[in-house]
Amino acid sequence: MQGGGVASQALLLPEVVELEEPACDRLEARIEELAQFGLELERFGPRAMLVRATPAALGQGDVHGLVTDLADELASFDEALSLKERLDHVASTMACHGSVRAGRVLSVAEMNALLREMEVTPHSGQCNHGRPTWVKLAHGDIEKLFGRK
Repeated sequence: MQGGGVASQALLLPEVVELEEPACDRLEARIEELAQFGLELERFGPRAMLVRATPAALGQGDVHGLVTDLADELASFDEALSLKERLDHVASTMACHGSVRAGRVLSVAEMNALLREMEVTPHSGQCNHGRPTWVKLAHGDIEKLFGRK
């Protein structure tokens, strides 16, 4: 984002996301800002948004969940926050949708690549919600977990 925008991935078939009309209004008012993050939206009637592209970094994410969460974030923070803070919330929500979630199986190569990226990424010790992304266990802690000490 700091380098001038986020690459987007056009959807082969645009996806329609149905929402409450006020949620659509909030998203429509922020279409240009969201496009900076690679999310291309278009109003599709009073109670729906058409998603034409998503941030490329998210891959094959949950488009409906992403747009719904963004509408909720804007409802919660839109009036009280500055533009930069709103954009940070949007980026956090998008990053959360692209993250590795519980139950997803990673290959050894993916695990190693993720760890190497975390080593050079500022603030990678916690997610945008403040939850830790890793924990350090001493040898004694591991022994206690397995009833060896």
